[in-house]
Amino acid sequence: MTLYHTEWCPECAVIRDKLSEFALEYESVIVPDMKPFRKQVFEVSGQYYVPVLVDGDTILTETDDILQHLDTYAPNT
Repeated sequence: MTLYHTEWCPECAVIRDKLSEFALEYESVIVPDMKPFRKQVFEVSGQYYVPVLVDGDTILTETDDILQHLDTYAPNT
């Protein structure tokens, strides 16, 4: 799993918190603040916005979609 994000983005923080809550291992790719310099993000997702989560063949670009996807990893309680 790879998360493309910035450190200051509130939506990115929500995703990082969820990953931490579920103790999921992921590669953290901090991208430049300026969208035109986010070439890695564009190559993966076709857009410059973050957060972007790549999980195998699944590429998610919307925060709500990422959260729903991560919920599938929720530990059973």
